[in-house]
Amino acid sequence: MPDSHDDLPIPLYSAAQVRELDARLIAAGTPGFELMQRAGHAAWRALRRRWPDAGALTVLAGRGNNAGDGYLVAALAKRAGWLARVLAVCNPAQLQGDAAKACDEARQAGVEIQPWRECARLEGVLVDALLGTGLSGEVREPYAQAIRQLNASGLPVMAVDIPSGLSADTGRALGVAVRAELTVTFIGLKLGLLTGDAPDCVGALAFADLQADPQIVAGLPAEAVRLAAGNVARLAPRPRSAHKGRYGHLLVVGGDRGLGGAALLSAESALRSGAGLVSLATRSEHVPAALARRAEVMSVGVSSANQLLALMERVDVLVVGPGLGQAAWGRSLLSAAARGARAQIWDADALNLLSVGAASVPANTVLTPHPGEAARLLGCDISAVQADRPAAVRALARKYAAVAILKGAGSLIADPDGRLAVCDHGHPAMAGAGLGDVLAGLVGGLLAQGLPPFEAACLAVWLHARAGERLAVQGRGLAAGDLFPVVRQLLEEHAPCLN
Repeated sequence: MPDSHDDLPIPLYSAAQVRELDARLIAAGTPGFELMQRAGHAAWRALRRRWPDAGALTVLAGRGNNAGDGYLVAALAKRAGWLARVLAVCNPAQLQGDAAKACDEARQAGVEIQPWRECARLEGVLVDALLGTGLSGEVREPYAQAIRQLNASGLPVMAVDIPSGLSADTGRALGVAVRAELTVTFIGLKLGLLTGDAPDCVGALAFADLQADPQIVAGLPAEAVRLAAGNVARLAPRPRSAHKGRYGHLLVVGGDRGLGGAALLSAESALRSGAGLVSLATRSEHVPAALARRAEVMSVGVSSANQLLALMERVDVLVVGPGLGQAAWGRSLLSAAARGARAQIWDADALNLLSVGAASVPANTVLTPHPGEAARLLGCDISAVQADRPAAVRALARKYAAVAILKGAGSLIADPDGRLAVCDHGHPAMAGAGLGDVLAGLVGGLLAQGLPPFEAACLAVWLHARAGERLAVQGRGLAAGDLFPVVRQLLEEHAPCLN
């Protein structure tokens, strides 16, 4: 299945790890300035591919090696006959080491270097070489004003290595961040380029390994992995003698009064992902609608925890929470589900009830919170979750000894052992009701077919996001139920039912 991101690496690193890789490459015999020159050439090639007829660029340069990359891009542009200027936010006389060499090379090429001012003229493609991956605190002046000027210019922007102001570790905009159309990053793909505020800042993402020795890079364990067709799990092909009993019996628990649609979406999602049998435990008044919508789902009205316990005896996987509500009915059903010794997915109101101590998470559970639910589970506010999404999802996995999916742009999946995966697919058209219910059912359907919790969560998130991308070409108005046929098609492309 074609994947628009297939040219990006799978391993993801922190800023400190990428600096360590840089140091190891230098120690192994590649001079630092040679690495900088390779970065400058890679950025220049990417810029020309994107804007071949621009003919002019303006580099906004700060200090350090990020600025050095920018000076080299300006030198290459000038030698190619482009109009090339550098607006130096940091006095070039203060540059040291390889960055100072790069500045000298730009001068020798005839690049015009001027001090940056708020009224400075910007023209052509703007190259962001202001702040690199070492930024940890809020962006300070005059860099903040330079970033605001760049963002307000209306001109195309390429960021070198990372958009200035974006955290390479968390993807959080540190006060203000460059909004680029293209980002060219080097040596190791940074985790912060794929989650949090990154989708609004990075634009198209290109990667250059700078001819780094693969053995040196492979010798440093990655912080996380990026989900792609080549590393998400595959369901095994089915033998011709297959029958429904071999592919799990899943039970969706939810749908209090006025909330029945959520449970129906989860049940149909599990069915469409290939679960052998799907049942639904819901309010009795929702059973006729459930039968009319999807007769293949065995829908049962329940009014007590004892009724649910009887149903649970013959199922393999539970999806608990879609439309469950937080009243007495939902609380009693969640309490019963929590006593079940079977794999579970807790979503929506199951998470809200968990956050107030209404139940304990059983073993082999997958939690699927959005940032608001994650904040309640961790006892903090949403801004704290979004400030460091990787740390938040890992904290959830540790606290509840469960696999956790933190939904949102750049969804993250973590397990209690510390594994972390990031999905860089999806589309803003997916910002609508019911999409999370579909995801919960999809995770459950894959669990029912035998995938372990972490692998099922990763595959489900990836399929869900890819399906949203395919449907989003039609624009706004994406309904949750639209995903079913596309998820089914994607799953077949990824892991055919028959060999």
